[in-house]
Amino acid sequence: MYKTQRLSKGLMFLLITLLAVSIAFAGSDKRRGTAGAQELLLPVGSVGTAMGGSYSAVVSGIEAAYWNPAGVAKMEGNGEAIFSHMDYIADIDVEYAAIATRVGALGVLGASLKTINFGEIPVTTTESPDGTGETYSPRYMTIGVIFSRVMTDRINFGAKLNLISEQIMRVSANGVALNAGVQYRTSDDGFMMGVTLRNLGTDMLFTGADLEQTVVGPGTEPGTRSEPLRIPLSSFELPTQLEIAIAYGVYHSGSTKLTLGGSFLNDNFSLDQYTIGAELELMDMIYLRGSYALAEDPETHELYSGNEEFLWGPGFGGGLKLKMGTANLKIDYAMRPTYLFANTQWLSFRVGF
Repeated sequence: MYKTQRLSKGLMFLLITLLAVSIAFAGSDKRRGTAGAQELLLPVGSVGTAMGGSYSAVVSGIEAAYWNPAGVAKMEGNGEAIFSHMDYIADIDVEYAAIATRVGALGVLGASLKTINFGEIPVTTTESPDGTGETYSPRYMTIGVIFSRVMTDRINFGAKLNLISEQIMRVSANGVALNAGVQYRTSDDGFMMGVTLRNLGTDMLFTGADLEQTVVGPGTEPGTRSEPLRIPLSSFELPTQLEIAIAYGVYHSGSTKLTLGGSFLNDNFSLDQYTIGAELELMDMIYLRGSYALAEDPETHELYSGNEEFLWGPGFGGGLKLKMGTANLKIDYAMRPTYLFANTQWLSFRVGF
């Protein structure tokens, strides 16, 4: 027990150190838009999305792998899997799947896969600006490896290592990013706090055959042979985020439970975000959720919501939990109105075994 407490304190110290480094190198408003791999910021799972991330202090099970990997260790049973589909803006689809299982005293191990489907895009050239008749589809994929563990009766720790792959025709970029988090609770229905660091990793750089061209140098004599020329690109950083969330069970009577949550999110390359959310649980099987998010410009301190500066506004959702023998099936839905685009929707299925 003493060794476990020492280990948990060491992990918390390490995470706090990483958070401090993240804040120290945090960007300003002048660096907005300079980070790449934005698909890492696309939320997955309907529970956390409907709550706008304000639930990362208490989120549990395989759904927590994205929001706060510390919560994966609190899943029901010995294993859990999730399948999530998201209708994103501009007819982009996001597919996500993850699975985790308990491994004795070690904790919980799992894996995840996120893919982005952009559909078929026409190929255009200088000679054929209206299209050549050919099409291509970018391939964006993120593979995650998850570890989570209950360190003490009040502290959970989790980490997720993401392998990032982006490919557009014959040009590609690869990277590695770490997500890490802790959760602390005074009791099951009392005060809860979560801290999550996301997308801390290596710079990425696009390379590939489509960056090479054959040209004849300027000022050369007629008949000079063309030579290969490679277009140099700059590397780009990952969109590192720090989120601090709190939650509290304000009402619990019988099978009815109401939990309120709030969070602050610092993004190194974009606006800071403030989110409040609530979840109402009825009869241990029906869930109603809602949230509201505001973004703050770190330079001017202006607030935005649901406009061209910050697309997102309120979030809504619900869920149903069904008992099927020894397994639990959870079906969740979320919707968040999006400025200028159709409402973005999520549908996810979780199976506990």
